[in-house]
Amino acid sequence: MKDDISIIWDDLNEELFAFMFSQLKDEDLTKDLHQEVFLKVQIKIHQLKHTSKLTSWVYQIARNILIDHFRKSKKSHLSLTNLELPENDVDSFGYSSLSNCINQKIASLSKVHQEVILLTAFQDYSQKEVAEQLNISYSGTKSRVQKAKQILKKELLDCPNLETDPKGTLLNFEKKTE
Repeated sequence: MKDDISIIWDDLNEELFAFMFSQLKDEDLTKDLHQEVFLKVQIKIHQLKHTSKLTSWVYQIARNILIDHFRKSKKSHLSLTNLELPENDVDSFGYSSLSNCINQKIASLSKVHQEVILLTAFQDYSQKEVAEQLNISYSGTKSRVQKAKQILKKELLDCPNLETDPKGTLLNFEKKTE
């Protein structure tokens, strides 16, 4: 078993470090999390069923450790002033083509509603996490999110390039011309 870990270390050490450093941009932090990856590999190597998938398994452990790190750091540095709308997120459902209208509608929300929409819809915080970070009750957070969504839905129906059904469900949109 010890030989297996040293072989894995020899094969993947530098490549994995470079991958993690590209995500973290901090050498000391990368060293710490890199070491954590290999500790987990050593502890959980018995769970690997197919040795042919060793590299992808190790990288999945690394990705999970990176995700955990970013979640922890994101929660500890929560601030509305650092939030940005994902205008360049071309993978989201046509977001870039609607961004001007959406940005204007979000900006018109009250600070309370704007804050919860940005955190839950664009920063992927759960409502429980938002409640903890804003130091308000969970039910209060749920109400704020629900109200903000209602207001935004009603306001977004005014956007000129949206097609909706009679219930207000988004059916289609026309991309803005550049």
